[in-house]
Amino acid sequence: MKGTPPVNTHPHERPRILLHDPTLRDGHHAVGHHLDAYATAANAAAVPVVEVGHGNGLGASSLQIGRSKLDDATMLTTVREALTSSRMGVFMAPGWGTSDDLQAAVHHGADIVRIAAHCTEADVTERHLGVVRDLGAEAQGVLLMSHMTGPGDLAEQCALMVKFGAQAVGIMDSAGYYLPSDVTERVHAIADAVGVPVIFHGHNNLGLAVANSLAAVDAGATVIDATARGFGAGAGNTQLEVLVAVLERRGAETGIGLREVLAAADVAADRLMEAPPSIDSIAVASGLAGVFSGFRRPVLQTAQAEGVDPIDLFLALGERQVVAGQEDLIGVVARQLKPAAR
Repeated sequence: MKGTPPVNTHPHERPRILLHDPTLRDGHHAVGHHLDAYATAANAAAVPVVEVGHGNGLGASSLQIGRSKLDDATMLTTVREALTSSRMGVFMAPGWGTSDDLQAAVHHGADIVRIAAHCTEADVTERHLGVVRDLGAEAQGVLLMSHMTGPGDLAEQCALMVKFGAQAVGIMDSAGYYLPSDVTERVHAIADAVGVPVIFHGHNNLGLAVANSLAAVDAGATVIDATARGFGAGAGNTQLEVLVAVLERRGAETGIGLREVLAAADVAADRLMEAPPSIDSIAVASGLAGVFSGFRRPVLQTAQAEGVDPIDLFLALGERQVVAGQEDLIGVVARQLKPAAR
């Protein structure tokens, strides 16, 4: 038929991309039966990895950045029971979580544990990557706010995490700052420096999360993060069901059923989200400023309380290179802006 794409007669030769789904790594927006409903739907779609927990990882529930409605143990137990074929993943940043949290997570059935660090501080992952390996789970290392340093530094930091025991390494575009060319350059450098799978996690502040994920694949990444309906901080993450469809068109193999993952996205929209992520003026400002997407809510609250423009506040935070864990600086910077605002 005219216009029909050629049939791939050698499906075993299709490149394999493992999609890692952190839709449920956000305890602020979920309750028990909602976690179970989405996990069941993702499992039915054959999503390879379903990540669960507080948005900032194990042990991060706090007044400073927000408390989960459920504790880590309840979230992990609920999701583990729903997954019969998908693996369960967790995320931890040293300083928020501890070795005890890692032991509890693996006890509750976590198969994959990601240890995260700021993009220039991979040395803090050594102990915890070792703990994960000793516990028998798959250890991965990821670098946050990765736009804040160059390709060479990222490659060195990733190689260091491999030395510490990471079985996959990569970068998170925590602020949604990257253009595809930025991703290509960085992922190429990392892939050349390590002999393990390379990870990419995109945010959609500038509307480029899917394009950036494809750039990562073309540059050598084989583990890509994506969430149902793009659910996530700020303007959201790479949209899982869209990425599955696009990769299918490109001839890549994900192992995920398209109809089933579309159904899972509907479950997420109905059960998890007050509203789907969108690219509004605040999301764009956050992306351009290179500020962590999770700052959106505290920036808006602080800007209103202090009577300053939230866009000005985001830009000022970007100039100061504020990172996650420095939420207390939002108020300080807002008050510094007040004379200029008058």
